Amino acid sequence: MNDKTPVRRKIAILATDGFEQDELLGPRQLLEQAGLEVEVLAPAKTAKPGEIKAWKFTDWGETVRVDRKVDDAKVQDYEALVLPGGQINPDKLRLEPRAIDFIRAFGQTGRPIAAICHGPWTLIDAGLAKGKRMTSWPSLKNDLSNAGAQWADAEVIVDGPIITSRKPDDIPAFVDALIKQLGIDSKQKKAA
Repeated sequence: MNDKTPVRRKIAILATDGFEQDELLGPRQLLEQAGLEVEVLAPAKTAKPGEIKAWKFTDWGETVRVDRKVDDAKVQDYEALVLPGGQINPDKLRLEPRAIDFIRAFGQTGRPIAAICHGPWTLIDAGLAKGKRMTSWPSLKNDLSNAGAQWADAEVIVDGPIITSRKPDDIPAFVDALIKQLGIDSKQKKAA
């Protein structure tokens, strides 16, 4: 083994059927361009085993291969966790105890968790919203406020290890904030 072989840094994206297509595919592409390895995790219960189906604005979109069931994933294997939105996806994930346990355990590590659009719903269920400054799709404002978060309408908000954004238009700023949290500078990002 060559001692100079770089270790690939691994990021998890946790989603299920009904994730907003751009909010999974966009961050995955940008993170891979930054030289990071990205794995898609999903609950064992999906419409089609080994795949999850996107929602693209008003109808079903692409199918994405699942790299690992969340039941088989280990928190310590990942440097960051991304939670895409879409209304369907996080609502389904909230009903999956193993998914919420994974998010909660990840939050206890202090490593970055990035949630966009409706993704912060899962942070509420994992007990990670209280006392945090956050943003989301506007319809979650009251949910986050009732969970003890301070909600603001902003492209991206970073509060400790929690990164939140509102919508697909915010994806570049959302991913840039995550990459910065991981300590990857713009020179590294461009060289990757």
